[in-house]
Amino acid sequence: MSLPNASAGSGPAVTDDRLLGGRVRLRQSADGARVAIDPVFLAAAVPAEPNQQILDAGCGAGAAMLCLAARVPQCRILGLELQRDLVRIAGDNAALNGLGDRLSVMAGDLLRPPPRLSPGSFDHVMANPPFIERGRGSETPNPAKAAATIEGEAALGDWIRFALVMVRAKGTVTFIHRADRIDALLGQLAGRAGGIVIFPLWPRAGQAAGRVLVQARKQIAAPARLAAGLVLHEADGRFTAAADAVLRGGETLVL
Repeated sequence: MSLPNASAGSGPAVTDDRLLGGRVRLRQSADGARVAIDPVFLAAAVPAEPNQQILDAGCGAGAAMLCLAARVPQCRILGLELQRDLVRIAGDNAALNGLGDRLSVMAGDLLRPPPRLSPGSFDHVMANPPFIERGRGSETPNPAKAAATIEGEAALGDWIRFALVMVRAKGTVTFIHRADRIDALLGQLAGRAGGIVIFPLWPRAGQAAGRVLVQARKQIAAPARLAAGLVLHEADGRFTAAADAVLRGGETLVL
């Protein structure tokens, strides 16, 4: 999925990697938080259509934005990111992939959203929040890695509230998170959104899910549903054909 190639320059060292079987180029910090498969699956789960507006909350280096833009022509995506060095890298990645006319990145804090962000103006909101609850994880000496993995001032409930404020009525919010925090996700969505779909990502057949995709629609009344999900790896460690179709082929996940 990724072919690292370290590059030197006046700023922090970055690597030049590939996603979606080479269709997407991704520059990212060589020693900061590194992109894995989560943003690729997140982007594949968003039911975006051409000409729709999508918000990526906490977009990082822009991996999910780039994958979604590559899959859905003419959609427009705005990324919101707290770390200014990542804002710069994500903007560079949009230009690197020839997507500067459809992707833009804004520096900002979801707890204090920039005035330019209009509530209810997005068809879809997606997010890959820090997985570890504040006070539960071991501190890492790398601040960038800590910000990507451990909740800061914004807790999971803040991410969900922000997403629901920004999405239009009947629009979708989609999260990827650790399976052991599904109760917190569902608790925050209860009474605020409906049509909730839980889509497990099973590491191997017969193993407990490590990640879940959770999608909900604002201001609709519909029951929750547990989807079959997707098995990521064969017994020998290779990606399954279904996982490979998403990671390399850019296929859509139907939740």
